[in-house]
Amino acid sequence: MKSIAWGARTAQSKLERMEIERPDPKDNEVTIEVLYAGVCHSDIHQVKNEWKNTVYPCIPGHEIVGRVKTTGSATSRFKEGDLVGVGCMIDSCRTCDPCKQGDQNYCEGPNGWLATYNGPMTPATETEDNSNIYGRDNTFGGYSDVVVVPEDFVLTIPDGLDPKAAAPILCAGVTTWSPMQHWGIEKGDKVAVLGFGGLGHMAVKLAKAIGCEVTVLTSSPDKLKDAIRHGADHAVIETDKTALADYMGAFDFILSTVPEKHEVGALLDLLKRDGQFVVVGNLDVIDGVDNSKLAFRRQSIAGSLIGNLQETQDVLDFCAANDIAPEVEMIDIEEINDAYVKIENGDVRYRYVIDMKSLS
Repeated sequence: MKSIAWGARTAQSKLERMEIERPDPKDNEVTIEVLYAGVCHSDIHQVKNEWKNTVYPCIPGHEIVGRVKTTGSATSRFKEGDLVGVGCMIDSCRTCDPCKQGDQNYCEGPNGWLATYNGPMTPATETEDNSNIYGRDNTFGGYSDVVVVPEDFVLTIPDGLDPKAAAPILCAGVTTWSPMQHWGIEKGDKVAVLGFGGLGHMAVKLAKAIGCEVTVLTSSPDKLKDAIRHGADHAVIETDKTALADYMGAFDFILSTVPEKHEVGALLDLLKRDGQFVVVGNLDVIDGVDNSKLAFRRQSIAGSLIGNLQETQDVLDFCAANDIAPEVEMIDIEEINDAYVKIENGDVRYRYVIDMKSLS
């Protein structure tokens, strides 16, 4: 099936318009007309092959909102015209323990979960019929006119949620929601959010709606007032030792949304006994960890990867029920290369969303 998209041909090239070939939809799949595609920092990492696994051409986009165009004969959840979303995954092995328990994002099958673009992430496992577990060598994302997705990996966009704003919730939203749910963050907890960008501002909104006291730790003085505007109770420069003195041993939970490698050791002093420091923004080595600090206060440092399907639907519903939406700036697809530069320079407030009408 022919599709129009924007993607990169090499790690050094800019994104450009191209025609791609998508697999014809199977009986269990739906074809979705893409209306909006969020721009994630992960898109930039992937396009530039910074994770050393990119398959080209690379068509980014895993924050997708669109309308169902067609449904397969074996589908039943959606009908033509339904407003739906697609996040970071479009399939998993479905048979491993994590998949059976609903944690598709931690799939332990031979190829792991199938990424919405640039998947499978590992070489395909050949079967007796010479096909692989997913029946495709690479996947193409939402910077395109249509996507084809198994029905059970498609989310419902609830009424009352602006479809433009819904797109970043499918990655930035669930990436911050999932660890707060897993570690049982609840009303009255004191939560710190490290970094105040696309993920960070969503973390603040969600934690406040849960009922937490929220403090933003940022390296950007110009974001202090903005953090308060978005609902944070406090905002502090993360390297200001004088200001941080008031927060020693204060937090039940620190969520790091910083998208680059950074030290966390000095910030462990801000955690209570049994506190958790969870990293969601960076997939690199964690430096500066002194285990004596962890051991003497029984603290934990952990990672969390996006969210499962149920968590993604839950956060969409939670945002709709609590009038939560990311702050987005709409762009046309022709602006995508400039948008990447601005994201890397920290000049976006706070999430770009592509209006895919501009593709035509």
